[in-house]
Amino acid sequence: MLLSIKSLNVYHGYVQALRNLDLDVKKGELLAILGANGAGKSTLLETLAGLHRPAQGEVMLEGKPITGKSPDYIVKHGISLVPERREIFNSLSVLDNLLLGAFHRYRSNKGTLSDDVAEIIDIFPALKGREREPAGTLSGGLQQMLAIGRGLMARPKILLLDEPSVGLAPMVVKEIMSTLAQLKNSGVTIILVEQNTGAALKVADRGFVMERGHITLGGTSQDILSDSKVQQAYLGRKRMQTAAAL
Repeated sequence: MLLSIKSLNVYHGYVQALRNLDLDVKKGELLAILGANGAGKSTLLETLAGLHRPAQGEVMLEGKPITGKSPDYIVKHGISLVPERREIFNSLSVLDNLLLGAFHRYRSNKGTLSDDVAEIIDIFPALKGREREPAGTLSGGLQQMLAIGRGLMARPKILLLDEPSVGLAPMVVKEIMSTLAQLKNSGVTIILVEQNTGAALKVADRGFVMERGHITLGGTSQDILSDSKVQQAYLGRKRMQTAAAL
């Protein structure tokens, strides 16, 4: 197992955000984590990235514990987070944003970074020719592509994506989801937190629904899509059927 999470408990002050959460992630799969706002989805990703220290529980990466390790340690060992709303550096160029994704290996692998940047541009050809432009001048869709590219510059074993569709046009969302499917097929393991349930489950191998800090439902994407509670709560199927009957 590439990643194993056992009995994870995380608090924000006195508020418990994750409750005895268990999750296993296989190498090369794309997992979709679904749920309403406040369910604990972002906290899960941020904990895996080292931004929150668990009160209890264990996180194992390739059989080795990373529980409570610092963010730089976790990046070096293969987990990279693409945060919600991208968090790019607006005043820096597209190129500099990408290079920051490889900060932990800048000295040891400096000679290979130009090849890595070229690979990212191949993945996101819309960034081609914009390498010297300030990142803040890009559209929201291009900024999201840049944020994912920056995450990939770390050469992660697991790429964590937090709500990559937020604020983007449907066509851009479709393009980004298609790219994530291609990355998965190339061997990148992805954990995707997403409120666009339909788009996420179209590209995911498995899906998990979170409520109040723990996982209440899990299975293949088709299993999740077929679940009546998911259809009603996240896909609006019952409401759509009711409206059609009126």
